[in-house]
Amino acid sequence: MEQEQKVSEAKKAKDALFYQTEHAAKRVSPQELEASNAFAADYMAFLNVSKTEREAVHFAVAELEKHGFVPFQPGMALKAGDKIYQNNRGKAVIAAVVGTAPITDGVRLCAAHIDSPRLDLKQNPLYEDSEMALLKTHYYGGIKKYQWTTIPLSLHGVIIKTDGSSVEVNIGEDAGDPVFCVTDLLPHLAPQQMKRPATEIVRGEELNILVGSMPFNNDKESEQVKLNILNILNEKYGMKEEDFLSAELEAVPAFPVRDLGFDRSMIGGYGHDDRVCSYPALRAILDSGTPEHTAVVILTDKEETGSDGNTGLCSSYLPYFLEDLADCFGAKGRHVMHASQCLSADVNAAFDPTFPDVMEQKNCAFLNHGVCVTKFTGARGKSGTSDASAEFVGTIHHLLSKNNVVWQTGELGKVDAGGGGTVAAYIANLDIDTIDVGVPVLSMHAPYEVVAKLDVYMTYRAFCAFIAS
Repeated sequence: MEQEQKVSEAKKAKDALFYQTEHAAKRVSPQELEASNAFAADYMAFLNVSKTEREAVHFAVAELEKHGFVPFQPGMALKAGDKIYQNNRGKAVIAAVVGTAPITDGVRLCAAHIDSPRLDLKQNPLYEDSEMALLKTHYYGGIKKYQWTTIPLSLHGVIIKTDGSSVEVNIGEDAGDPVFCVTDLLPHLAPQQMKRPATEIVRGEELNILVGSMPFNNDKESEQVKLNILNILNEKYGMKEEDFLSAELEAVPAFPVRDLGFDRSMIGGYGHDDRVCSYPALRAILDSGTPEHTAVVILTDKEETGSDGNTGLCSSYLPYFLEDLADCFGAKGRHVMHASQCLSADVNAAFDPTFPDVMEQKNCAFLNHGVCVTKFTGARGKSGTSDASAEFVGTIHHLLSKNNVVWQTGELGKVDAGGGGTVAAYIANLDIDTIDVGVPVLSMHAPYEVVAKLDVYMTYRAFCAFIAS
């Protein structure tokens, strides 16, 4: 009896003192579980129509305007409750709701990216070889190139024609559309290919997309198959080959997002990185009401290639927006930024029991354990990270726990196992307290990624709590 009492006391002390996470389903009510499933359905609908950064911006702007957001103009008169947005070249968008507190108290910023790994068409892509028409590509972002062969692909983007007009392209998503693919060698003839290092099993210049095989007619002209494809494109879009030079066309997986698992607890699809954080951030500001601190959500481009360019967060469009917003209230932008807080809304790697060796299980994220808070990213000796301060980690820790948000901490793999970065460092460089918060993902950067519905919902809950803080 005395021994049982000691065990009971030890268990009580252990429960009080140990840090342990558990499956979110054990911590939420049936009502919250139902809400997470409903939220996942909305997210899946968004993902199916937002396979590129342009399409994500189009969706976001439509939703913002539906909820009363208006285009921001520097110098405009603003008051608490006003809703504004800024569309950056159709590839990035910033939305804000003016809070009741002075702007000098800082803003609550959620920053996610809406670009994903893909295959971009080269500027002069179309060619014929052995009576087949193909498109040359240049892959975008960090991919395992072999994963992009022998899957159905669709083409999305815009063509700026020589007459200055533009044409939107979306082929391969509707049931009646054709699809495209990158071919691969049959195993019977691939012994030499299989001796290549994994990074070169399929090389970049071998990621050619098959788009046709029928000749234009029976004339003796050369390149009849290429001519037939150009004729089809001319009839559909009024374009000629020269128009490819001023086009942005992206090849992405053609399959739709689906429930995954017998229990439908997960979502399988393309583009979770990072639209699985973008959508919750967008929904959080749409649902925010009038917050205390001015709320800002940014859906940015070019994160997968380093955030450079005028639609990536290495550019000045975010600080310019915050400076212009401060000017509307007679404040200085640098004072606003110094007082601001940011959640860098980006994914982290989820533990995969099939490949456990790259993870340190005491410091990694697990599916269904809630939104993941990542203090630092980077590689090797934390290279390329902002490394949030203990004080700011404590602020977020308290905020999430107080609002009953199921959350966990995670690191991107073992020390020296690899690593990666987010936009956090670029925002922290503006003198803004910043930390990474997002959804754990399996098979990240693959054409088919996996997330858990409860984690997506808890990420939305985290953003709502942050915006309301």
